[in-house]
Amino acid sequence: QVQLVESGGGLVQAGGSLRLSCASSGRTFSNYAMGWFRQAPGEEREFVAAINRGVGGITYYADSVKGRFTISRDNAKNTVYLQMNSLKPEDTAVYYCAADLARTSVPTTRPEEYDYWGQGTQVTVSS
Repeated sequence: QVQLVESGGGLVQAGGSLRLSCASSGRTFSNYAMGWFRQAPGEEREFVAAINRGVGGITYYADSVKGRFTISRDNAKNTVYLQMNSLKPEDTAVYYCAADLARTSVPTTRPEEYDYWGQGTQVTVSS
């Protein structure tokens, strides 16, 4: 079992920044890839960013956030982060972190391939 707890969401003006954190417990954190997804009201859950297991040298981003968001991991703290800069109103959503326990060398962007999910944290960007 893996438990994931997100934090860091909130209300921010357009152009501002937030850093989301996702604390993991239950298994050896460095053994699994991590991803961030988001879901806006009435929309399907969509991929945001992912980072591979280990030291996290491989990262993927959705085109909509590339250049603005950065995913990183601190294995000593069992935590994955999502630094979000230049936020836009269309970034408003509930953000979820997820863990993929498959021992693959690259992270996946497909939500169905993630094994554990956090409860989500709300991010609201005002115009």
